[in-house]
Amino acid sequence: MALIVQKYGGTSVADAERIKHVARRVAARRQQGDDLVVVVSAMGDTTDQLIELAHQVSPEPEARELDLLLSTGEVVSCTLLAMALKALGCPAVALTGAQAGIGTDRRYGRARILRVDPSRIRAHLAEGRVAVVAGFQGITDEMDITTLGRGGSDTTAVALAAALGAERCEIYTDVEGIYTADPRIEPRARKLERISYEEMLELASQGARVMHSRAVELGWAYGVPIYVASSFSDAPGTLICEGGEEMEQRNRVMGIAHDSDVGRITIRGVPDRPGIAAAIFGPLAEAGISVDTIVQNASVERLTDLTFTVSRADLKRAAELVTPIAQEIGASAVLTDDHLAKVSVVGAGMQSAPGYAARMFRALYEAGINIELITTSEIRITCLIDASRVADAVRALHRAFELEQG
Repeated sequence: MALIVQKYGGTSVADAERIKHVARRVAARRQQGDDLVVVVSAMGDTTDQLIELAHQVSPEPEARELDLLLSTGEVVSCTLLAMALKALGCPAVALTGAQAGIGTDRRYGRARILRVDPSRIRAHLAEGRVAVVAGFQGITDEMDITTLGRGGSDTTAVALAAALGAERCEIYTDVEGIYTADPRIEPRARKLERISYEEMLELASQGARVMHSRAVELGWAYGVPIYVASSFSDAPGTLICEGGEEMEQRNRVMGIAHDSDVGRITIRGVPDRPGIAAAIFGPLAEAGISVDTIVQNASVERLTDLTFTVSRADLKRAAELVTPIAQEIGASAVLTDDHLAKVSVVGAGMQSAPGYAARMFRALYEAGINIELITTSEIRITCLIDASRVADAVRALHRAFELEQG
């Protein structure tokens, strides 16, 4: 008998029939002898609908009340799934994030899990029940409800798997696994059997939507294998684990990621002296704005240009924060644009073999795509390009690195 944590996304529990379908899957797995903890997202577009409703009654809903409101979506899903399981004769209990022992900090809308007390879940499992947990949420030491931000239910599932010492965490969604590119853009994209935590983290960080980077980070830190598959079929999925593909396949690109949620800020004429970067990025961090790519040009006459990217949703607020700072330090201008996107090639084999950057740049050149900014890590090369050319770039790179071939 194994202890397994499963997570079902919003599309998998979008209506009553899909909830009953998930219940049948869970009950069948329970009959095979496994102990199960099941984490669920809100039904379909419930979270977006609740956000819209909140803004209908308040132009700027307070973060604490908004988190409490949004947490109800997952509570509805978990209670309905528990009811459906009981109707099938499968003992089950529904738990909120707080009841499941998930403690967080107080950053509403983007809370981080500080601790997990799995004792109540263990007690229910010992009594033969399936524990159905509301994802995306937790509770502070002050007993306030928080939400974990985008991808929060994945993070909930992996955190519970780590705390419970589960054999693995299974993420069920509307796709059959991790692909070499988004199959909606590149029909020849190939499903991967295995991928390393490191490669999956880079893909997720650069825009791959199947898994959120925080969940992958947790899995990697605690050694939790993560299996990604479809809830709508029995097709084999993708295992995210240490090592990934076999050794003979390592010297290659594993996948192409893209992200159109990019806003760019450039501060011109920044004085090149100690403390400037801290003065600029400190207030952004305090405001909870995540900064992605950062590029600083070489200093000319002790002046430089500093460019960084944020999500488009944060672009206006970030610009409002850095503009007075730029004026205070004597920078000449603050420029913004929101027409950009990122496209990345990722693969652990890139760190030990030359030629990947040249092949990427040539493929984009031959497709007539201009590169506006380049950043790299040991296993990733990312280019900022015009957002209107993302699909062309993904297909060109997938073809250039022959990713359709197994």
